[in-house]
Amino acid sequence: MIIELAVNNKNIKMDVDPTTRLIDFLRDDLNLTGVKEGCSEGECGACTVILNGEAVTSCTILTGQADGCDITTIEGLAQSGELDDIQKSFIENGAVQCGFCTPGMILSCKALLMKNPNPSEDEIKRAIEGNLCRCTGYNKIVKAVKDIVGKEVQL
Repeated sequence: MIIELAVNNKNIKMDVDPTTRLIDFLRDDLNLTGVKEGCSEGECGACTVILNGEAVTSCTILTGQADGCDITTIEGLAQSGELDDIQKSFIENGAVQCGFCTPGMILSCKALLMKNPNPSEDEIKRAIEGNLCRCTGYNKIVKAVKDIVGKEVQL
């Protein structure tokens, strides 16, 4: 199947097996290894990407379903070598311990901020509830998002 989609603001037209999982397409065909595979069942959030403005688990989506979509991976957040504000805030707040969950966690938070630039603490917690982290206890992650709320940030 020939698909056309935008990945990290780059238009791609490619012949793919439509039954390949999106995570495998991103990692294996596009070499976007910031997309991590954890549970392979959509339960851990490590493979989260932003698809048409929504945070989704890429292990539960087939590549054929992404035809015509706009996808952002962690590699697509930094612009001109400059980290996105949410990435900077995660670093500044120590919300990046082992780092395995970090790309998915950041993308879940970014998707929230794209829709709601001033979320409450409960809304932040709901946005990341599908992302498992064994290191931080989530408090530093929530603080990282709260620290950029209300600031002039590039969303």
